[in-house]
Amino acid sequence: MGANDFITLFFLVAAVLIFLQLRSVLGRRTGHEKPPFDPISARDATRATGTDDGKVVTLPRRDQVDDEQRFADIDAVAKPGTDLNGALRELTKADPSFRPKDFLNGARMAYEMIVMAFADGDRKTLKGLLSKDVFDGFDAAINDREARGETVKSSFVGIDKADITHASVKDHDEQITIRLVSQLISATYDKNGSLIDGDAEAVAEVTDIWTFARDLRSRDPNWKLVATESEQ
Repeated sequence: MGANDFITLFFLVAAVLIFLQLRSVLGRRTGHEKPPFDPISARDATRATGTDDGKVVTLPRRDQVDDEQRFADIDAVAKPGTDLNGALRELTKADPSFRPKDFLNGARMAYEMIVMAFADGDRKTLKGLLSKDVFDGFDAAINDREARGETVKSSFVGIDKADITHASVKDHDEQITIRLVSQLISATYDKNGSLIDGDAEAVAEVTDIWTFARDLRSRDPNWKLVATESEQ
């Protein structure tokens, strides 16, 4: 990627948890469980407007942030001397556009996008955010729900916490795992409109583990969600 490129991590993200209905998808392994993400970036400085629609996080060019500053940003999210800190330093050497705080901010936005897209059965949105394996799992869950005539009504309350737990670069493949603690209200109704799962008023707390990956050799700056788990 050229020095004039801007990268915005489009958190093509992550695992949905529409309470019990959604957690059945989140708990599903996708074949990418090795230890281990942001709306699309304005890729040219002349296209940056200084504003966004809540889906874009613009990262600085490589020549705008020196190593000292980039490593200070890493120290702010991972304790110096830890394996995670070391892994993030290696990742940012391979991908100088990576900024952990911006990545996490994008993850928060993407998380809500996916949760609500799953609840609404919005396959188009999901397909653009997920790897093929993860999308296939979500799509199958939506198909089952539709075949039974069930509907999900959800309200996203917010994310209490989002932390990077693992990072790696191997064979040009960079991966980042995030642990998210969220609050949401979700209720599932049968074809007759009767409540069969969840609660239309109670706020539930759910913890999920998302893993995102990107090929450094690709011209596509976007990350895709490649694995999901729910923390019991």
